[in-house]
Amino acid sequence: MSVYKQKGSKNWWYKFTWRDRQIRQSTKQPNKLVAEQIEAAHKAGLAKAEVGIREKKPVPTLREFIANDFAPFVESRFASKAKTLEYYRIGLKNLREFEPLANSLLDAITGDKIAAFIAKRRQAGLAIASINRQLEVLRRMLKLAVEWGKVERLLPKVEILSGENHRERVLSPDEENRYLAAASAQSFLPRDVSTILLDCALRPEECFRMRWEDVRDGALHILFGKTENARRTIPMTQRVAAQIDMRQTDATSEWVFPAPTATGHIEKSTLQKQHKKALAAAKVEPFTLYTFRHTCLTRWAAFMDP
Repeated sequence: MSVYKQKGSKNWWYKFTWRDRQIRQSTKQPNKLVAEQIEAAHKAGLAKAEVGIREKKPVPTLREFIANDFAPFVESRFASKAKTLEYYRIGLKNLREFEPLANSLLDAITGDKIAAFIAKRRQAGLAIASINRQLEVLRRMLKLAVEWGKVERLLPKVEILSGENHRERVLSPDEENRYLAAASAQSFLPRDVSTILLDCALRPEECFRMRWEDVRDGALHILFGKTENARRTIPMTQRVAAQIDMRQTDATSEWVFPAPTATGHIEKSTLQKQHKKALAAAKVEPFTLYTFRHTCLTRWAAFMDP
C-alpha cells in the first residue's frame, strides 16, 4: 500500500501508477486501515473496468427517486400547467405516505406491495377513479426509472382498476334551465361560469383563468390548456356575449372572473358552495362542473365533429 499524509493534513492520501498513469487522491479518512481499504477498492475497480466488469449502481428507494428525480422533473416539465401539477402532487403525496412502498428499493417493488397500497386507499374510502389517478402516477414513475437507468431490470406492470365511473352525464334542457335559474338567484358568478361552459365547451379551469385580452372579436381565445389541441378560438353565443359585456362594464382586473385567491382569479373551490346550493334549489341530481362541457360537446356532435 502507498498511503501517506500530506503536511498539515489529518487525512490519509494514496498514490499509485496504473497503466503508466499516476493516480493520486485523498481518502478523506484519518484512519490508516480504512484509507488502505479505500485504495485497494480503487485499484479493484480499475481492474474490473478493464475486463468489462462494472459495479452495480445502488438502487434508490421509491421515496428517494421521488425526491431526487421524479418530483423535480414534474415541477419543471409542467410548471405552466397547474392542474397537471396538482394531479402529480396528490399522487406523490399518497405514495410517499404508504411506507411499505415508499421505503422499498425500486427493484424490490412487487405486485404484492402495489396491491397493499390499493387496499390501503380503499380502506380510506377513495373511489376507484381516485385510486386509479394515483396508480397512473406510480406507473409513470416506474417507467421512467427504467428509462433513466435507475434499475437494471423491468419493474412490475401497474394495472389500472376496472369499474371506474366516467363522467358521461348529459344535462337535459329542463335540468339546464332549472340549474341556471337557481344559480342566478344566488349571484351572477355561478350563472355566468355555467353558461360559458355550456355554450362554449370550455374546461372549468380554462374559464376560471380567462383574461380580458382573451375576449375579442366576438370569440373566446384559449391560448393554452390541458392538451396540445387546447389552443382554439370559440365564437360566443348571444347569451355569453351579453354576460361578458355586463362583466366588462365594471371590470377592474385583468381576469374575467377575479377573486381573492393566490392566483387572483376564481378556482374550483370558489364555486363549490354555490354550485351545491344551486343543485339543491333546482332539485337536480348532483353533477360536476365538467358535466357542462360534456353536455355542450354532446349537443355539438349532432352537427359537427367537436
